[in-house]
Amino acid sequence: MQDLTITGLEKKSNQELATKLNELLANYHIYYQNVRGFHWNIKGSNFFQLHAKFEELYTNALTRIDEIAERILTLGYTPLHSFSDFIKNAQIKETHNLTSDRDTVGTTIENITYIIQLERDILKLADESNDEGTEGLISTDLNENEKTFWMLNAFLNG
Repeated sequence: MQDLTITGLEKKSNQELATKLNELLANYHIYYQNVRGFHWNIKGSNFFQLHAKFEELYTNALTRIDEIAERILTLGYTPLHSFSDFIKNAQIKETHNLTSDRDTVGTTIENITYIIQLERDILKLADESNDEGTEGLISTDLNENEKTFWMLNAFLNG
């Protein structure tokens, strides 16, 4: 008898996918904390515009974090859930004391770029596993992240 998840997918064949989703989860947590800190600490002539934008970004990130964790559970695995695990498994690094528009937006672009690359890797794995649920979740998120990348890049280079 096969070990199936509630979605009918084979649990064993989705281990690599769950590992990558946990990596995405860890990176999203660090990204979330970075943009939350930017929201609190932004200074300068673009304060009002960026204060609001960073709030939008961290609010969206929090929703995505929950969706990613729930997808990992749906696949039959356990999502990472401690800050030490997030730091250990994330390639995005914590930021400290960034307050200028150029520094905060530039760092956010770097963070989103990494998340986009990771999401493209996950899409390939999900396709190979015939996991349409993960594909749908990641495709929607990827589209939003690409749009955010474009908008922040236009702000920074405008």
